[in-house]
Amino acid sequence: MIKAISKITFFKASSIFLGLAIMLSMLTSCENKNEATPKPKAYPKITFPEKSYEKYTSKTCGFNFEYPDYATIKEDSLFMNEKTENPCWFDIIFPDFNADIHCSYYEISDKKNLDSLIYDSFALVGKHTVKAQFIEEKIIDLPGKGGGILFKLSGPVASPTQFFITDSVHHFIRGSLYFNNKVQLDSMKIIYDFVDEDIEKMLENFYWD
Repeated sequence: MIKAISKITFFKASSIFLGLAIMLSMLTSCENKNEATPKPKAYPKITFPEKSYEKYTSKTCGFNFEYPDYATIKEDSLFMNEKTENPCWFDIIFPDFNADIHCSYYEISDKKNLDSLIYDSFALVGKHTVKAQFIEEKIIDLPGKGGGILFKLSGPVASPTQFFITDSVHHFIRGSLYFNNKVQLDSMKIIYDFVDEDIEKMLENFYWD
């Protein structure tokens, strides 16, 4: 009798444990189904305007070039809330991309002055070497006279494209591309490439008067 009771008790206990196991399994299964699965980052789709250019001529500063018609040119009188060194400084503004190309102009007085301006241009690029993963240099041959260097920097840098151009006698321009938002490599790369095409187009058609 004792054995029979023990056997019945064993099966009852087994049934209880089996039921608990099934309930725990079901609860675990429900929890897994309801778990939030991290989704990959998504970025808004960018619709780029059609490439189209118009001519800009500076009547007082002695140069002209082509720029995209979806950008605007603003002649600078102030930079960082201070008066610019020369009234020929200007910005090429891309409102759709929250970006601008800041261009500073300098008059060349002599070879020493030219060497100093070139040195400063390399020094400004060099400030980005801490964050830049790679810096590419391209020689610029202006269609009229003179030339310069185009710098393309990869990595989370403040200014991914910079350049300087000069006729080596009278004129010197330094340009830097800035995006007025936090740098996000994955989402910004396609915009960098699009604007870089416009910069190269500008330099291909740049003339000193």
